[in-house]
Amino acid sequence: MTVELMESKIVYFTKPGSDNTDEVLHIARQRANELGVGTILVASTTGSTAVKAVELLSGIKVIAVSHAAGFKVPGVLEFTEENRKIVDSNGGVVLTTTHAFAGVSRAMRKKFNTYAIGDIIASTLRIFGPGMKVACEITLMAADGGLVRTDEDVIAIAGSGGGADTAIVLVPVNSQDFFDLKVKEILCKPHFQYLLTSPPQSYPTKSLISWGPLIPPLLEKEKEEIY
Repeated sequence: MTVELMESKIVYFTKPGSDNTDEVLHIARQRANELGVGTILVASTTGSTAVKAVELLSGIKVIAVSHAAGFKVPGVLEFTEENRKIVDSNGGVVLTTTHAFAGVSRAMRKKFNTYAIGDIIASTLRIFGPGMKVACEITLMAADGGLVRTDEDVIAIAGSGGGADTAIVLVPVNSQDFFDLKVKEILCKPHFQYLLTSPPQSYPTKSLISWGPLIPPLLEKEKEEIY
């Protein structure tokens, strides 16, 4: 029996964060050209990462997915109008909509101090790093917004608190079909140093976890991060 194999490279960054943004975009562009992927999704809060993306990914459709309006301050859009105009003028698209894993789940957490299914899914994906969770989430959002097909590969880019440090190849699905989402390739991600500062007695709590070089610690404050 012959086993068919595929080999591809994964780049691991020694530290997470925005310093990796240019390299992530370079890696994504190279793999998009190799695979014939025509669409790249980019998580972007204020629009600075989106502006870099449309400049460095010319010839590829760039969809920038922003925070929902009112994510931090009621009625406020964090994606600046100046950056939106730059993205538009370079042929990119900006999507602002409800976060796939938040929405009503976040309302439950804020009102009743309890976690709903969206929070559980988000926290599970974060075992690969914040960027993996966001990359999957913005892909659902773009599919629900009708901006990507669900039968063609895309590349999704996200980061850890700002900029970009994670890129994946995946097949989009609508949020109602989340469990059919298929991550086909991990192109790059941070190589996290996960340390327990004292022996665990139960599930990790904020006092037990240190994320090495990552913004410490991503538990309570992670609710206010990228998505």
